[in-house]
Amino acid sequence: MSLFLSILILLIFCGTIISNFCMTKKNAILLLIAIAALTILGVFFVYPASWSSWLSNTAPWRLGLDLVGGTHLTYKIDTSKIASGDLQSTLAGLRDVMERRVNTFGVKEPQVAISQSGSDYYLVIELAGVSDVNQAIAQIGQTPFLDFRTVAASTATTTTYVSSQLNGQYVQSAQLNFDPTTHQAEVDLTFNGQGATLFEQLTGDNIGKQIGIFVDNQLISSPVVNERIPGGKAVISGQFTIDQAKSLAQNINAGALPAPISLVNQQTVGASLGKDSLDMSLVAGVIGTLLVILFMIGYYRYFGFLASIALGVYIVISMIIFKLFVTMSLAGIAGFLLSIGMAVDANILIFERTKEELRRGLERVPAIKEGFRRAWPSIRDSNISTIITSLILFNFTSSFVKGLALTLMLGVLVSMFTAITVTRGLMTLFVRNKQSRV
Repeated sequence: MSLFLSILILLIFCGTIISNFCMTKKNAILLLIAIAALTILGVFFVYPASWSSWLSNTAPWRLGLDLVGGTHLTYKIDTSKIASGDLQSTLAGLRDVMERRVNTFGVKEPQVAISQSGSDYYLVIELAGVSDVNQAIAQIGQTPFLDFRTVAASTATTTTYVSSQLNGQYVQSAQLNFDPTTHQAEVDLTFNGQGATLFEQLTGDNIGKQIGIFVDNQLISSPVVNERIPGGKAVISGQFTIDQAKSLAQNINAGALPAPISLVNQQTVGASLGKDSLDMSLVAGVIGTLLVILFMIGYYRYFGFLASIALGVYIVISMIIFKLFVTMSLAGIAGFLLSIGMAVDANILIFERTKEELRRGLERVPAIKEGFRRAWPSIRDSNISTIITSLILFNFTSSFVKGLALTLMLGVLVSMFTAITVTRGLMTLFVRNKQSRV
């Protein structure tokens, strides 16, 4: 999950909590004006018709393989030459290198994953919207190549490198370690016998200079040589975080311990199938939304009408977030449609609590305030439970389920926000004091 998406989730959750306890009439007016402006612009942004192309085309929808068609490739990984202790690191590095290759090829939001069947490991790659499958296969199906290069020329802005004789076949392993004095993360390199000789000569000739470490012609690190290094063991140190040092070790291992891959399955998904499924999903979403609105208005009358407005805002805001951050698949759309039905749960809890206060004889405004206060713990706990479940599904399942988990989690967050802020803002502005049933 991207950093921007994580920050957005945190902002939505915090904004919901703050607005729940700081809702005055003045705040409600300002909030509803801002949300109304966002919703109007959002309609133009998410709707892909020509009358809104000036805005919607600034960030086109990113659709998955099952919606726009493309290719599903499965490669078998030859792990026979990889030591058991280096297996997971090599597989992770191989996956990272393949993701970079697919991105270089121009495929947006590729799905690259490692799967296991018995003792066999497979690399699964989904290429949405790929037109030249053979070229993609030719580019993907190479073994990652690691090599060490010396500086040929350097300026204030650019550095050019030239190849040396030292490459991945001479590297035994790269491991994450920590400096015993500073406890700073670093990477330990170990070379074989011939590699140790080449590395000693390379470092002796480049003391005080950088040595570039490249994987698939992409620079992944450029440490400075402090001294000649004999014995075939070296340490790459710097201001690394643990994740950065781990990633560097993984990428070196991917080239240092080649894991040949062979194509064992190729499936082509037609765009027409995806279009039919998308159309049916949209129709189902419209029907489901209308039924929810009819139920809310029929059962809760005026309050249900206000909740329906909040539901419309919820749908638009959710689609803005999906268009900006999410690659939509059929599973993702299913998660979003499921969240529409769940979006009114918070409103129902609030309205039922408010009805209880009205039965006690409170006027509408204090009854609404007390209803929100009493309903908030239930809303908070139930939504946090769903979010935790979605996070587990997102982190420990396949890419198909990840799409459903992500859209469901975002939908629950946005629905909690609209129920607490939009619905409460509308009720704060338009509901007047009198003793009456909801």
